Amino acid sequence: MNQLSYIDPNAKIAKNVEIGPFSTIYGDVTIDEGTWIGSNVTIMDGARIGKNCRIFPGAVVSSDPQDLKYNNEKTETFVGDNTTIREFVTVSRGTTDKMKTIIGGGCLLMAYVHVAHDCKVGDNCILANAVQVAGHVEIADFTVVGGSSAIHQFVRIGKHAMIAGGALVRKDVPPYAKAAREPLVYCGVNSIGLRRRGFTNEKIDEIQEVYRHLFFKGLNNSSAISAIEGNFNASTERDEILQFIRTSNRGILKSYNQ
Repeated sequence: MNQLSYIDPNAKIAKNVEIGPFSTIYGDVTIDEGTWIGSNVTIMDGARIGKNCRIFPGAVVSSDPQDLKYNNEKTETFVGDNTTIREFVTVSRGTTDKMKTIIGGGCLLMAYVHVAHDCKVGDNCILANAVQVAGHVEIADFTVVGGSSAIHQFVRIGKHAMIAGGALVRKDVPPYAKAAREPLVYCGVNSIGLRRRGFTNEKIDEIQEVYRHLFFKGLNNSSAISAIEGNFNASTERDEILQFIRTSNRGILKSYNQ
C-alpha cells in the first residue's frame, strides 16, 4: 500500500491488495484479495469490493446517494469478483429502498459511467463510456449497453440484451433483445452475442419466433403471451421472456413496426 494514500485503520483490506498514491479508503470498507486500486481513487463507507477487481484513477465507489430522501442511513455497495471499474466511474450506495447497490462479477464499467443508488447490475455486463444509470435500475447478466446511453429510473433490462450507443432507455428491454433508434425500439434478437455465449442456432431461432409473436402479429401483450404459450413448448428462454413481460411495471419497449 502506498504511503501517500489515506487508509482508515478500520478498513478491512486483504494483504495482497495494491493501492496507488493519493487514494482514500474509508473505515467501513472491505476489499478482498488480489484487487488493484489505482491513484486518486475514493472508496467510501459501505463498499464491499470482491477479489481481483481493478479500479482505475479517479473512480469513486460507494458515495452518498444523489437522492433527497437519503438521510445518512447505513447502506452498502457490493462489487463482485473480477470486475473492472475504469477512470472516473461513480457508483452510489443504496438507500432505504434496497439498502444496497450491486455490481456483479466479471463486469466492465468503462470511463465516466455512473451507477446510481439501489441499482442491481448482473454478472458479465459491459457498460460502455459515459453510460448513465438512474436509481433502482436492474440490468441482468451479460447485458451490453452502448456508450452515452441514459437509463431511466426503475427500468429493467433482461439477460443478454444489447442496447445501442446513445440510447434513451425509458421502457423495459426484454431478455435476448437488441434495442436501438429514437425512441428506443426492439430491433431483433442479439444473435451475435448469443452465439458467442454458446447458444445454438435452433435456440436462437426459437427466441426469434417468440418475439415475432410478441411484436409482429398485431397482438397486445396478453394475447401474445397466450399465443406463445399455445405455440411453443416450455423452455428456459421462453419462460424467462414471458415472466419478464408479466412482471414489467414500466411496460416493455415497442418494435420498429408498431
